[in-house]
Formats: sequence, C-alpha cells, structure tokens
Amino acid sequence: MRRHDLIVLGAGTGNALIDERFAHLDIALVSAGPFGGTCLNAGCIPSKMLAATADVADSVRDAPRHDVDGELRGVRWRDVRERVFGRLDSAAREGEAGRRKSDHITVYRGTARFTGPRRLTVETEDATVEIEADRLVVAAGGRPVVPPVVEDSGLPYETSDTVMRLDDVPRRLAVLGGGYIAAELAHVFHSLGSHVTVIEKSDSLLGQQQDEKVSETFTGAMRAHWDLRLGRELTAVSGEPGNLRLTLDDGCVLEADTLLVAVGRRPNSDRLGLDEAGIEAGDDGRITVDEQLRTSAEGVWAIGDISTPVPLKHVANREAEIVAHNLLHSGDERTMRYDAVPSAVFTRPQIAQVGLTEQEAREQGLDYTVAVHAYADVAYGWALEETEGFCKVLADRRTGRLLGGHILGPQAATLVQPLVIGLTTGMTVRELAEQPLWIHPALTEVVENALRDLDTEER
Repeated sequence: MRRHDLIVLGAGTGNALIDERFAHLDIALVSAGPFGGTCLNAGCIPSKMLAATADVADSVRDAPRHDVDGELRGVRWRDVRERVFGRLDSAAREGEAGRRKSDHITVYRGTARFTGPRRLTVETEDATVEIEADRLVVAAGGRPVVPPVVEDSGLPYETSDTVMRLDDVPRRLAVLGGGYIAAELAHVFHSLGSHVTVIEKSDSLLGQQQDEKVSETFTGAMRAHWDLRLGRELTAVSGEPGNLRLTLDDGCVLEADTLLVAVGRRPNSDRLGLDEAGIEAGDDGRITVDEQLRTSAEGVWAIGDISTPVPLKHVANREAEIVAHNLLHSGDERTMRYDAVPSAVFTRPQIAQVGLTEQEAREQGLDYTVAVHAYADVAYGWALEETEGFCKVLADRRTGRLLGGHILGPQAATLVQPLVIGLTTGMTVRELAEQPLWIHPALTEVVENALRDLDTEER
C-alpha cells in the first residue's frame, strides 16, 4: 500500500486542478484514458476544430450570396483529421510526459476502483497497485450512452468518442439523437459531404436544451439540409457492417453505412465501487456534492462530468478552481454557483444561451417580459446577408433584472458574453444597454437592441 497526500482520479480536468501551489504535496494522478480527458481527445476541442473546417466549406458554398464566384472542389478529410488529431494527440502525450517529470507527482496508468475510504486499487499493465491518501478528488468523467437496441445488435456503431477518427467521411450517416452533440457532428459531416439522417424521439431538435424559439427555428433550418425523422424511435438494427438497416417505430426502414449514437452521456461512477468509499450518488449516477464540491465521504471532493449538474468543460474548469482553493484553504472555502452558466452549440447557425428559457420562466410563474431582435435589423447583419439570426432576451418585468438570453446566428458563442456578465453581476437590462458603449456597426448591436426593446418597469 503506497500512501500519498492527495489522489486525483482522472487526468482531464483533474489534471488541470494541480498547479504549482501543490508542489509541497505527494500527489497520485490516476487515469485509464489519455491525458486531457474528453474535452481534448474526443469532445470540445476536436469537434470545434472540425466545425471550423465545416464552416469554411459552407462559406465557399455560400459565396454567391455575396456576389462572389467560388467553387468547392473538395475537402481532404484525412488531412483534416491528421491536422486535428496530430496536434491533440501530441498535446495529450506532452501533458502526461510533463506530469511524469514532476518529482512530487506519481502517474498511475490504469483502471481504478475504491476498496475503502480514500483507498484505491489500480489495474495497470504490469501489476495491481494499492494506494491511499488523506484527501482525494474524483474527476473520472463520463461516457456515451448506447441504447440496448444498438448495443445488442452486434453491428458496428460510432459515438462521439470514435466518429471523428474515421478513415473516411461516411456516404450515408444516420445520427441517433437530437441534442447538441448530435447536432454538431451532423453539421460537420453534412458539410464535409455526408447525406445525414437524424432520428430523434422528440418533435424538435435541441428541444430539451434550448429556448423554444431557438429550437423551432433551428429545426426548421435543418430540414433543408438533413433528413429529419422526428418523433421517431429506433426499434431494430440489422444488415451488415457498411450496409446497416435501421427500423423505426413507424415501420420505416432506413439504410446507412455508418450509425452515430449521440443520445447523451452518463457519469463513470458505476465503474468505481463508490459504496466501498462511502460516496453517495444520485439515481442518474452523478456523485452528490455540496456547494464546496465535497462528497458524502470525508476528505473526498468531486468535479466534472461525474458530478456536475452542467456537464460542460468551462463549468468543470471553474469547479477545479473551487476545489483547488478549498484543498489549500481549509476554513476559507469557496462555493460553486450554477445560476449563470453559458453554453453554445457550434452548428450553422451557431447557438448560444445563458439563464432561463422562456418555457422555464413560464413554468416558474414569473412575471417576465421578452424581446427578440433580428440580425437583419442591424447593419452588420446586412453585411452578412443574415436572414434568420436573432437575439432573444428575457427580464423581470418589475425590476428589469435579466433572466435569460438566447442567440441564434453567426458568432453567437461570442455575442452571448455581455449577457453572461449582466446576469452574473445582477445588472438591469437598462444598465447593460445604456452604460457601456456598443460598437457600431458590429454584430453586438443585435444584443444591445434586444435589451433596449424590453418593456420593463425599472426606474
């Protein structure tokens, strides 16, 4: 049994938690997967690098809208893949090598399970190692959910962990799921040449994740690009590799050479033997934590996809900052807030949001006011020839406090940031609209004007 001062279980955000402030501690860093976790290797970063490439291809196709004669002669997929993963795989290797060079950090590469409070066995390639520590951070991430109808078929399928490393762009790609992961990857492969069919049990895309107007607009826009099978469920997978037959609950049979399963992700908590450590988890598998991100077990914290209510990398990074501080400053702990978490979907059109959706405000019985301002009604929207984009904002009718903001259109993930600041600081919509100067004729004017359009009683 090797004893450490601190064990960090997971080398994604868990690895980012450790900085020079921890140099005085003997630390164990345990991971079965590559350094950098999901974000670096199979999530945020590669998908956005591919989305940027897809956007370039789409921009060439859209050139005639700007009276530019352009022609897309092709996309060199294998070169794209090498550019993306050559860089990211190198970063993962360098991250691990850097940790191994640290005198105070021991890297254990293998699968870990709890055998007692703050005690683990790690199955490495060479041996089974037992370790324990005074304190422990669980940051073991999550994995894609695969429905039994797919898994039990015995036929090949892809997930977000694997599809971006395919040798070739699928000719016929079927995407099971209608959330943001499904939408982003459908956008990438459609733009790079795939015929995309989306199978989603809800009646709209992004319906559980976005404001109703955003979901409705996005779903309508994607009908022109993807074969949408909404309100449908997959009941059987048959055929053979490269020639799959997908049966839906209405009896329709679709053919595809590749099936991408993107119905959601689940925490890896079921693989860790949490009961042995006295760590509680909810019915959804998320480890239960308090405001300081402590678990039910003494001396154990949890961060990232295994515990967070909002499984996004920027949220995990903030959780890591909170736990790092709390580990080093007992008695002066910080708390984690989730009331102004922004998110974005890197499709075309791009989508971003923060705060409440209108359906949430309505369900909570709030007295709110709404305004929608179109990209087409600001000067730079004209420059972009943008006809469908908009900014939608919600505010408390009496106080003028911002409740939520939703943007669909070019640069949405950047444009949402003023709304994030307003919601975080508690500014009224009038203060946010009138105190800063907004550049003319930048796209930010669509946010400014949406705020000015709100009908509030604030004084």
